[in-house]
Amino acid sequence: MPPSDHPQHPGALGTARRRYDLVVHGATGFVGRQVAACLAAHAQLRGSGLRWALSGRDPAKLAQLQQSLTGPGPTPDVLLADAGDAHALGRLARQARVVLSAAGPFAVHGSLLVAACVRHHTHYVDITGETPWVRDLVDRHHAQAARDGTRIVPCCGFDSVPSDLGVWMLRSAMAQRLGLDCAEVKAAYALRGGLNGGTLASALHLFESGQADALADPYLLNPDTARAVVRGADRDPVRARFDTDFGAWLAPFFMGPVNTRVVRRSAALLDYGSRFRYQEYLRVGRGAVAAASAGALSAAMGASRLALRWGPVRAACARLAPGPGEGPSIAQQDQGGFRCELVARSVNGQMLRGRVSAQGDPGNRATTRMVSEAALALVVDAAQLPGGPGRGGVLTPASALGDVLLGRLRAAGMAFVVDA
Repeated sequence: MPPSDHPQHPGALGTARRRYDLVVHGATGFVGRQVAACLAAHAQLRGSGLRWALSGRDPAKLAQLQQSLTGPGPTPDVLLADAGDAHALGRLARQARVVLSAAGPFAVHGSLLVAACVRHHTHYVDITGETPWVRDLVDRHHAQAARDGTRIVPCCGFDSVPSDLGVWMLRSAMAQRLGLDCAEVKAAYALRGGLNGGTLASALHLFESGQADALADPYLLNPDTARAVVRGADRDPVRARFDTDFGAWLAPFFMGPVNTRVVRRSAALLDYGSRFRYQEYLRVGRGAVAAASAGALSAAMGASRLALRWGPVRAACARLAPGPGEGPSIAQQDQGGFRCELVARSVNGQMLRGRVSAQGDPGNRATTRMVSEAALALVVDAAQLPGGPGRGGVLTPASALGDVLLGRLRAAGMAFVVDA
């Protein structure tokens, strides 16, 4: 049954009056602080009457963050809630219409919060890329959230909004412009950016916990009814290749094992068709140097995956990299950015091209913008969301937010373009 077929629950979007429209949990972390600052400065919050709060476990840090948020928007309240305190998280969820979580690693700090949101019919977004944890959320909560009309939407940062909404955009354009179904999309990324401590901690936890093995399943996030024998085109790339559509050498993209699973879940939930395929790569460039670089990057990625299975290597990474709450400087974030080129083909071979791009460090500045707009889409644009107020479940950015988030991100300065 498609998500839109589920009946509306009294706690569904726009119907429940809660003390807060939005609560930002994990607000004192590296990305959480940026999200709080982004929301405090957001033009839509000025004079809107929207009520919001900051949540975390350290009262001193929360108070300091609250005092730093000067601007024309409403000042947020402060709520104390530790990731391991189910009672406090339940109290948080009862008071909020929407919870935005930036508290990773999510497999460590997120499960009780999501359970509380499902129990109290509170909509939820986060910035995780931990797809094995998302699979656990699907198994535990999708059926109940779908019945209740509660939208649980992980992966609303750089992983995996550009991929998921880029595919959504091209499929819609192909239907509108050509009157055709889209059978295949491939994407090639180029990016500049840094790493924050939370992202690294999440990646290391995948290997520490043994969950990294689950990443090998191309259909990890698909509904059980849409999990099939692995097709060759859906296997993760492991070698460099020259692609004539992009006119460039490509290497495996380190975010591919996350983004492709999210897009395939959208394909199953939104019925892109049994023939639909999606794959993505890192764009390296043209010429002999690019060919050598793509080969070296491919080998390095394979070696790093093997090395991270060894405890001493993970410990060394944790010592040398930024710690929790740390990340690139403002100047470094300003210098970052990404560009994702997409090529879509119809069932009869006709092609459309598109791109998604943004200025600012992808995993920090751009992620902040994406998850903030995702949360505001749930708060402000409830009536326009795809599937109507009754849609719920453990969803994806495309299946939960669709064109609403696409429009919000365009207005916020991100480029989502279909070539003429």
